[in-house]
Amino acid sequence: MQHPHADFPMRLQKFLSRAGVASRRGSEDLMTTGRVSVNGQVVRELGTKVDPTLDVITVDGKVISAAGSPTYIMLNKPAGVLTTMDDPHGRPTVAQLVADAGQPALFPVGRLDLDTSGLLLFTTDGELGHRLTHPKYEHYKTYEVRVRGKLDDAALEKLRDGVMLDDGMTAPAKVSYDGHVLTLSIREGRNRQVRRMCEAVGHPVLKLHRTQFGPLQLGKLALGTWRPLTKDEINSLMTD
Repeated sequence: MQHPHADFPMRLQKFLSRAGVASRRGSEDLMTTGRVSVNGQVVRELGTKVDPTLDVITVDGKVISAAGSPTYIMLNKPAGVLTTMDDPHGRPTVAQLVADAGQPALFPVGRLDLDTSGLLLFTTDGELGHRLTHPKYEHYKTYEVRVRGKLDDAALEKLRDGVMLDDGMTAPAKVSYDGHVLTLSIREGRNRQVRRMCEAVGHPVLKLHRTQFGPLQLGKLALGTWRPLTKDEINSLMTD
């Protein structure tokens, strides 16, 4: 991965994401809502280029400098916790679980719905976060699923081949089943996709737990706790 001081000048939203201010999309939102200034002038135009060795860049009046090494951590999210860094209604959020990481610019890569537990990746690296969630890179996510009833061969074959949902046919999934736990790997990221796929074949989900994201495996990480990624894991994300 390139050092964040390389490649100047660069697009302003790219610099903000590398500096750990927000994801790339979040950085674009900051710009279009008038919260970003360069040398004292509000900049709303996406694609504006900056050189932070020469330009003074601020967000909400705070000077932003090029960040050091990005942070990457893995959380085993419990069910009942929202995948958001802030909830105006005061409900439990993943932000509370990773607060002791000491990185206020952390953001989750993708999301797990309220009732789903398991592997959730966080980073301050906006570019990598965008890459990992972009559909063209086809990063598989693997889930352990407990469903109502026993899946027969016909239902398993439908999951493997693709299921017609209200937003179109799903891509083929990797499926195994031991008679109790369904293991399902998908490369798409539609809203509540696994739950909708299982319901479409007549077996609503009772419990859903993500065990793998791309090359990352949850392993024995305790529920509700996090750990930093190893160098090998970070490298695998860069090359996967």
